[in-house]
Amino acid sequence: MSPDPIPGLIAGVDAAAISRDLHYLCHDPLPYRKLNYTLPGHEKSTLDEADHYICQKLAKAGYAVEKEPVQVQAFRRDESKPLHAQYSPPHPEDPWYTAHNVYGKKTGSEVPEEIIVIISHKDSQSWIDSPGANDNTIGTVGNMAVAGALAGYRSRRTLWFIYCNEEHTPWTSVNAAEGARDRGDKIVAVINMDGIGVKSAEDRLARRMTNVICFTEPEGEPFADLFGEVNEAYGLGLQHSKCRRSGPGDDDGSFVKAGFPMAVLVIGSYPYGDPNYHSPQDTADLVDVDNAALTVKATVAAIVTLDQRP
Repeated sequence: MSPDPIPGLIAGVDAAAISRDLHYLCHDPLPYRKLNYTLPGHEKSTLDEADHYICQKLAKAGYAVEKEPVQVQAFRRDESKPLHAQYSPPHPEDPWYTAHNVYGKKTGSEVPEEIIVIISHKDSQSWIDSPGANDNTIGTVGNMAVAGALAGYRSRRTLWFIYCNEEHTPWTSVNAAEGARDRGDKIVAVINMDGIGVKSAEDRLARRMTNVICFTEPEGEPFADLFGEVNEAYGLGLQHSKCRRSGPGDDDGSFVKAGFPMAVLVIGSYPYGDPNYHSPQDTADLVDVDNAALTVKATVAAIVTLDQRP
């Protein structure tokens, strides 16, 4: 029997590196990740600059990098609504922008036709100046950390790391999911990393390391259970729970709607517990990076366990 590769892979997950990527993408030098905001003296929008940073990281780790263009608009702001819900549909005459889905791909060694997708939305809110640290810089850099941990792993199945956009409209995960459906891609699992380690102020003060796996269709529940199994098997110390949603939501929901039911959302709390959701106070200093790093380890362990199964 071959030795278990998971302990070595998760040992390489570095909370300090996650923190550095987090601060780069939502503090300095990039305060936001928006198509409708360009830093003074810069040629590219802050979202395009974030895309460039992610692409460089993926290429350095050895992944084949692809960019899929999608036409989107920025949301308008309606200040008559509560702060967390102030996005409003754009008007027809508002500008259109070219957003991109960024892919980092590694072809499987034994069953390359079977694909495991790890996805996260990389943009911050287009209607307000929010760093979007918990929503969703931390999921983005968590996704990057999973890719980094698995860079040297010889996977049996093909791995796709996808970085999409959810805070502009329409959501670009829809293009990724519908494109996979139309091509007849055989996606066997979808993991959406969104707000990993995010929790209520009470849980944060109590230093609870929370992790919730949400699924929509019955096919997703075994994978939700798998996160609990690896948490126990590798002594990660997460407070793991699962929930079934009443209908598809978030970027995993785009894949459920496209006919890929084995999709889950990895998140720190459900309902979402961040008091600074969609606000300018969603800043990097309030992110629980240690919790996020444990969630990255659990995600790596779950992917490898799934990949090694027949």
